[in-house]
Amino acid sequence: METAGRPQDAVVVAIDGPSGTGKSSTSRAVATKLGLRFLDTGAQYRAMTWWMLTNEVDVDDAAAVALASDKPVLVSGTDPLNPTITVDGVDASGPIRTQEVTAAVSAVSAVPEVRARLVELQRTACAESAAAGGIVVEGRDIGTTVLPDATLKVYLTASAQARAARRSGELKGVPGAGQMSVEATREALVRRDAADSGRKTSPLAKADDAIEVDTTELSLEQVIEAIVTLVDEKLKERTTG
Repeated sequence: METAGRPQDAVVVAIDGPSGTGKSSTSRAVATKLGLRFLDTGAQYRAMTWWMLTNEVDVDDAAAVALASDKPVLVSGTDPLNPTITVDGVDASGPIRTQEVTAAVSAVSAVPEVRARLVELQRTACAESAAAGGIVVEGRDIGTTVLPDATLKVYLTASAQARAARRSGELKGVPGAGQMSVEATREALVRRDAADSGRKTSPLAKADDAIEVDTTELSLEQVIEAIVTLVDEKLKERTTG
């Protein structure tokens, strides 16, 4: 029997939450420890946004964004040790992290046609990863929309101040990312939280059956171990149930 295009015994871990909670670092490490693939869906939305900006599409014009959303060719590598993203064959891993993209990504992500296109790509990646045992997928609507039948759903959260400090640290040394104070970063994160939670299509939300993990006072290793333990428990339930 198959569900959502994947064998039922494949391990699928959905990790959702707002920016700065450690989703990417945690998801990559969990995937590596469990021998699974990894998909950063936020990078896909950033890549779509970068393409729109590069091609001078008005990101505040939802109709224009919708019309152009099927044009870029986005390819995400799912190796957790070397995750990649290309747009029309060009490595976009650096350009998608600029402040210009960050400021525009919520508007682009809110367009239903964009979400429909990327959700399709995400589900395809999940199905293709079944042969490798499964996948860890991180984003904002994975447990609620993209993979509602995931083996485990985790919702990462943290205080706005802690998230801002982490995000500021992550951006140091990223070409084109620019410099923002921790307070300015916090304000930007709060604005994005409001935009992502308030959009009509697939808003940022905790799935009813997701397990919340507050990372404010936890080290990265502690978060990783907590999620690996949760996966192990789910797999034991599946084999004994």
